[in-house]
Amino acid sequence: MKVSEIAALLQSTPMGDVAREIHGVAGLESAGTADVAFVENARALDPAKTSRAGCLLVPEGVVLPGKTTVAVRNPKLALICIAEALHPAAPPPPGIHPRAVVAPDSQLARDCSVGANAVIESGVSVGAGTRISPGVYLGAGVRVGARCVLYPNVTVYPGARIGDRVILHAGAVIGSDGFGYVFAEGRQVKFPQLGKIVIEDDVEIGSNTTLDRGSLGTTVIGQGTKIDNLVQIAHNVKIGRHCIIVSQTGISGGAEIGDYVVMAGQVGVGEHAHIQDRVIVGGQAGVLPGKIVRSGSVVWGTPCRPMSEFKKTTARLARLDALAKKVQELAARLAELSS
Repeated sequence: MKVSEIAALLQSTPMGDVAREIHGVAGLESAGTADVAFVENARALDPAKTSRAGCLLVPEGVVLPGKTTVAVRNPKLALICIAEALHPAAPPPPGIHPRAVVAPDSQLARDCSVGANAVIESGVSVGAGTRISPGVYLGAGVRVGARCVLYPNVTVYPGARIGDRVILHAGAVIGSDGFGYVFAEGRQVKFPQLGKIVIEDDVEIGSNTTLDRGSLGTTVIGQGTKIDNLVQIAHNVKIGRHCIIVSQTGISGGAEIGDYVVMAGQVGVGEHAHIQDRVIVGGQAGVLPGKIVRSGSVVWGTPCRPMSEFKKTTARLARLDALAKKVQELAARLAELSS
């Protein structure tokens, strides 16, 4: 794409060499003369001045003399748009691979793709433009929407419902049994795991992440939510829209997560906890069972508490050794005086 074409796509006015051809996207430090890079904020202005990038996406109002620029409201978002134009996703290979096993009563859209060694059981439906990669298993009655991508070795248990434009990365497991037992007569008795799981539109789920079906109810992952690799979501969990859940987080059964919640890595959420809308939970924080975290809160620590309180506590703990040393010295002096 020429710089002029990039500007037209972004509905902006370019400055500099508008005829320059751009072939790729890169970071400021690694970009070459055929790459486009973005300048996110004022801190990136100095690296931008020395960058070799052929075109820079800059915030509106920013001028970089001697550089070819396109000014936009959100440079990072604009880079995504340009990357999609320069590197469009390869279309899936059409049709069903001869080594795939597909039940005769399944309903597959004509333009979907099914890879080698995929297994599609009875009553499955797959929407238009969806890609089923090699080794994927779709259990009986599963419904997968349009334009989804299921990467190799994804396992979807019977009855799961998956919306449109969902991405499931390699090794993800959708709809496995929840971890529920009743201790009786000296042994653990498995509680029925007969519920459902629903994944709404535009959800992305990382590699080797596991999502359990409801025990008697339904596990729900809301529209637009993005879940990282190696996350465990238990039975009957309800997750709202457009949440971010980072790697190694574990969410216990019956927990409810609101909309636009962000959970950093290794967060633990106890059973039946309720995290309301637009909460941010810091890394390795622990939300105790049944706790309610109010809308808009920023919490950290175990048990989790407001960020300001957590930082004060951490600062006091950092001074604990020095305080202990002073107490020991004081005790030694008192012992000398008493003797």
